[in-house]
Amino acid sequence: MVGRQGYDVVVDVDAEGDLGHTDLNDELNFHDSTFDQAPSNGRNKSLSSQQAPFLGQQQPSRGQASSSKRYLWSLAFYQQFFDVDTSQILHRCRAALFPKQNFLDVLDGNPDLYGPFWIATTVVVILFLTGTISAYLAEKGKGHFNYDFRLLSGAAGLIYGYTLVIPLGLWAVLKWFGSESANLMECWALYGYGNLIWIPVALVSWSPLSILNYAFVAAGFALSAVFLFRNLYPVVSATDAKTSRILLVVVIALHAGLAIAIKILFFAHQSPAAKVGKPAAGAPDPIGDSDKAGSSVVAMLMGL
Repeated sequence: MVGRQGYDVVVDVDAEGDLGHTDLNDELNFHDSTFDQAPSNGRNKSLSSQQAPFLGQQQPSRGQASSSKRYLWSLAFYQQFFDVDTSQILHRCRAALFPKQNFLDVLDGNPDLYGPFWIATTVVVILFLTGTISAYLAEKGKGHFNYDFRLLSGAAGLIYGYTLVIPLGLWAVLKWFGSESANLMECWALYGYGNLIWIPVALVSWSPLSILNYAFVAAGFALSAVFLFRNLYPVVSATDAKTSRILLVVVIALHAGLAIAIKILFFAHQSPAAKVGKPAAGAPDPIGDSDKAGSSVVAMLMGL
């Protein structure tokens, strides 16, 4: 018996199982199918009644459905952006430093903010430490050295601002020009993991030799710019040719601005920008007594 298009097909077969002599026109009987009807016997009723609570859990009430929504002000809303484990983070960091395929394919539709946040935080701390070491080596033997904690706030504003604002602006522009493939989370993840190259650059750029610092920062800019260009090109190409070229030029120009800012603000003790804000001979120190006292306390604590 075979069910087909709402019918049962009943075929009579002779005792020897031979269909060769069967008159199909006379022996075939068609009946309405009952496969779509609910079972009516008592056993099936008892089974359906036992399964009712389970089905009720799959179809929650209106109040239960509303309670499962993720609101912007709830922790559950942000938890989905940090749903990664250590192996995924390490794999994405390796893919950012040694790219072998498109980084958006590495994300596999699950971009995160955990890696970008801690990468940006690490870059901020290392820029402050190496920038302070670079300034100390440049002023060694010239008197008392004062810690400039404005480097820390400057590093935080530069790195966090660049990682947060530039991808947001790029995503908004792509949406404005009708790109359906643009994803804000992927843009943040791409720029966040792209900052990873600045960690080794900052670790080796504290040298008092300015030419080495320029070479290290230039290498970091080149590698990170190629990383951004390679991964953003398929997304930006969704717009028209002229717009995509302009967007790519703007992206590379803004990234060059980041590299120049890192070089000047943190590793340019021999450049004219490093002399800005320094008091002239005999002039009062603009840092102030309170900042000097704070620097002395920090120096004493570090000496302990």
